[in-house]
Amino acid sequence: MRIGILTGGGDCPGLNAVIRAVGKRSFDNGHEMVAVREGWRGLVDGIFAPLGRREISGLLPRGGTILGTSRTNPFKVDGGVDAVLARFASERLDALVAVGGEDTLGVAARLHREHDFPVVGVPKTIDNDLSGTDYTFGFDTAVTIATEAIDRLHTTAESHNRVMVVEVMGRHTGWIAVMSGIAGGADAILIPEHPITVEDACAQLMKRHAGGKDFSIVVVSEGYELTYASGDTKLVAGEARATDQFGHVVLGGVGDALAREIEHRTGFETRVTVLGHVQRGGTPTPRDRVLATRYGLKAADLVHEGTFGRMVALHGDSIVDISLEEGTAELKTVPDEWYDVARAFFW
Repeated sequence: MRIGILTGGGDCPGLNAVIRAVGKRSFDNGHEMVAVREGWRGLVDGIFAPLGRREISGLLPRGGTILGTSRTNPFKVDGGVDAVLARFASERLDALVAVGGEDTLGVAARLHREHDFPVVGVPKTIDNDLSGTDYTFGFDTAVTIATEAIDRLHTTAESHNRVMVVEVMGRHTGWIAVMSGIAGGADAILIPEHPITVEDACAQLMKRHAGGKDFSIVVVSEGYELTYASGDTKLVAGEARATDQFGHVVLGGVGDALAREIEHRTGFETRVTVLGHVQRGGTPTPRDRVLATRYGLKAADLVHEGTFGRMVALHGDSIVDISLEEGTAELKTVPDEWYDVARAFFW
C-alpha cells in the first residue's frame, strides 16, 4: 500500500512521535509512506514529499511537526473536495492517516461518509476536548508547562503580596486550567464550563487574604466568559482570521480583563502571565511520547487491515478504535466531579 499522512490544525507536542510510529509499523508491514504537507492544504494543492526511514529517524523527542500544518478546510475551498480526491488518486495513494483535532478529523469523517474516503484518524489537541477518547496526546505536555509556570509564580506572588492571574489555553473547555490549577495549587480557577462570577471570585480572594494569606494564584482559561452577578457575560476574543477556514474566533486577553477587575474590586496588586503558545511548543513529555506512539501503531494497524473511517482512542489504559463520527460528535467538557476537586482548595 501507498499511505499518506498529514497533520492539521494547531501544532502539538507528540505529532512527530505519531509520524514515527505510523511510519515504522507501515514500513515493517511492507508499505510505502508519503508525507502530505501543510494539513488538508497538501491534498488540495498537491504538496507531497517522500517519507522514508531516514525522515522518521530521531523524531521521538522533537516538538512541532515535520509535515507542517494549516487550518485548511477543503469543504470551504472552491473545488476543494474534488481537488482532494483528484490529488489522492494522482499520487496513487491507497489510504490516509489524518492526525488532528475536531476540525481536521471532522473533515476526515465527512470525506469518509460522503465519498467512502479511506482514512484513519489520530486525535491530537492540547485542549483534550475530543469526547471519544479519555486523553489526547499533547495535553499532558501543556499541563506540565502550565503547572511549572504556576509553581514559579507562587514565589514571586508571595514575595510581593500580589494576586497573579495565569491565562492558559484550552479554547472553549477548561481542561488545561483545571488540571494545571489543581497540580499547581491555584486558589481560584475560572473555566467556561463552570463560570463563577467575577464578584464571587473577588470575594473568594478577599476571604483568603482576610484569613492571613497575602497572595493568591488565579488560573483562567482563555475561553472563560467574564460573568457578572447581574447576569451579563463577555467573551474576550477577536474575529476569526482569514487563514482559519473553520471560523474560530481568536481567543486571548481574558487574563488582562480579569486582572483589572480584581485589582479594581479588591485593591490587591494584580499581575498577569499569559502562557500562550509556549504551552504547545517544545519537546513532549514521556507520557505524550508513549501515548502518541501507541496511537500511531494502532492507526497503522487499522490501515494495514483496511479498516477505515475509524479513530484511535484511549479508553482506560487500552488503545481502541471508534468511528470518526463518534470521535468528533461533541466537545468533551470538564465534568462537575473534576471541578469539585479543584474547588475543594479554593479559600
